[in-house]
Amino acid sequence: MQILSFLGFTALVAIISYLATRKTDEDSSDGYFLGGRSLTGVVIAGSLLLTNLSTEQIVGLNGSAFKEGILVMAWETLAAIAMVVTAVFLLPRYLTGGITTVPQFLEKRYDKMTKTITSGLFLSGYVVVLLPIVLYSGALAINSMFNVPELLDVSKGTALWITVWGIGIIGSIYAIFGGLKAVAVSDTINAIGLLIGGLLIPVFGLLAIGDGSITEGISTLMKTNPEKFKVMGGEESSIPFGTIFTGMMLVQLFYRGTNQAIIQRALGAKNLKEGQKGLLLASAIKILGPLIVVLPGIIAFHMFGNTLDNPDEAYPMLVTKVLPTALVGFFAAVLFGAILSSFNSALNSSVTLFGIDIYKSHIKEDASEKEVVFAGKSFGVFLAILSMCIAPLIAHAPDGLFGYLQEVNGCYSIPILTIIVVGYLTKYVPAFAAKIAIISGVVLYSLSQFVIKPFIVGAENYPHFLHVMAILFVLNVVIMLIIGKVMPREKAFNLQFTNQVDITPWKYLKPVGILICVIVISTYLIFR
Repeated sequence: MQILSFLGFTALVAIISYLATRKTDEDSSDGYFLGGRSLTGVVIAGSLLLTNLSTEQIVGLNGSAFKEGILVMAWETLAAIAMVVTAVFLLPRYLTGGITTVPQFLEKRYDKMTKTITSGLFLSGYVVVLLPIVLYSGALAINSMFNVPELLDVSKGTALWITVWGIGIIGSIYAIFGGLKAVAVSDTINAIGLLIGGLLIPVFGLLAIGDGSITEGISTLMKTNPEKFKVMGGEESSIPFGTIFTGMMLVQLFYRGTNQAIIQRALGAKNLKEGQKGLLLASAIKILGPLIVVLPGIIAFHMFGNTLDNPDEAYPMLVTKVLPTALVGFFAAVLFGAILSSFNSALNSSVTLFGIDIYKSHIKEDASEKEVVFAGKSFGVFLAILSMCIAPLIAHAPDGLFGYLQEVNGCYSIPILTIIVVGYLTKYVPAFAAKIAIISGVVLYSLSQFVIKPFIVGAENYPHFLHVMAILFVLNVVIMLIIGKVMPREKAFNLQFTNQVDITPWKYLKPVGILICVIVISTYLIFR
């Protein structure tokens, strides 16, 4: 029954995605990479949510909540504010310039080499960190829920390889051969399922704790584990409260506003109004995120205590314990969709970055749009295979997979955010300054976190990595401004309107954005 419901829902998503996208022109860059610039607010919101909400999020963040409690919700709630900032400040500029990739703006603002270096940073981050971790954490969840090693009568290691390649091949079909619209439509359907299924886990968990009463379950959970409901983390926690005002917001702005895998959905909007509506709808739903990615971890702690060796096993164990057997297959299908979403979204963005920013810029400048799309697809196949080979090797990754992912991402997130922010806010800072900031950001952060911290100072005496990000962000901004003052570009940069889409803003942008920010701040006041 579980396997039938799993296969049934998965097949339904694939059929609907095919029917919705079969008429899309995938031989053109806009058609393949941006869904023909036809995405509506609801589709953008669904895809934004599911691109981000995958197993490294659901499994990893619930594992962190299992250890530390509600304070880890900062990764979700502050994302809502970052999406508001993106809708107000960045998206209008992106759509005005008519860009397909974020690095394309960097070519217009700085030069071609800056664009290429940034694309290379994105691609290296995807293939070494994001894609393998999504595959690994997804395989871990599926293997736990279906007990795949026993089902196939193989070892855990073999089962991991089988599941990783299964997820990778199916995700590749969506991303490489379906283009952005296929990814976005499948994401939207899966997002609905994930919201329903994700909310069922804490509901059934609270019912189990409260002997059939949700309110009694909440009361018992809060009285028994009061330390898990303190949102302000101390210096020894994974998110000290001070980091919310330093590196945390920078990470969120990078991820929601400049990361190609995320912002590509909004770049495919039919107009600015739909793009802003999509971002704000996703932002509003994101406020409910802790119910799916934090509360189950606390419930799992109440049920299992400190009996688990690996906190990242808490969520799959809770699902199999509290969810009725008839629903396990459906939820596994939804979770499978979330896994595919993060994988195929990052892969689709990688294909876009390679085709537009590397192949057409450096390999064959006179390539037709069909050739660019084909080159991107070919690169996607190579990248997918490489990621599937790396993923099972993460089996011995440290506990706290989510925090580890965020720390490693700092190698490229802060340098890219720096040059984009300075690029939009200044007119005379030259391309040389951007290159220096990228090199400085990557080298200094890598030295700080992977040489000085472990081998020289010691992790216990070292500033939190989010504080380090903020320090390096300010340092690199100052470096760029000094270079801009000493050797400014000859001609001021002016953003040209390309008339790709209508850029009339949504009339409710400001009041809805303010309301979302007020709700997030109120959450911190309630659980302080």
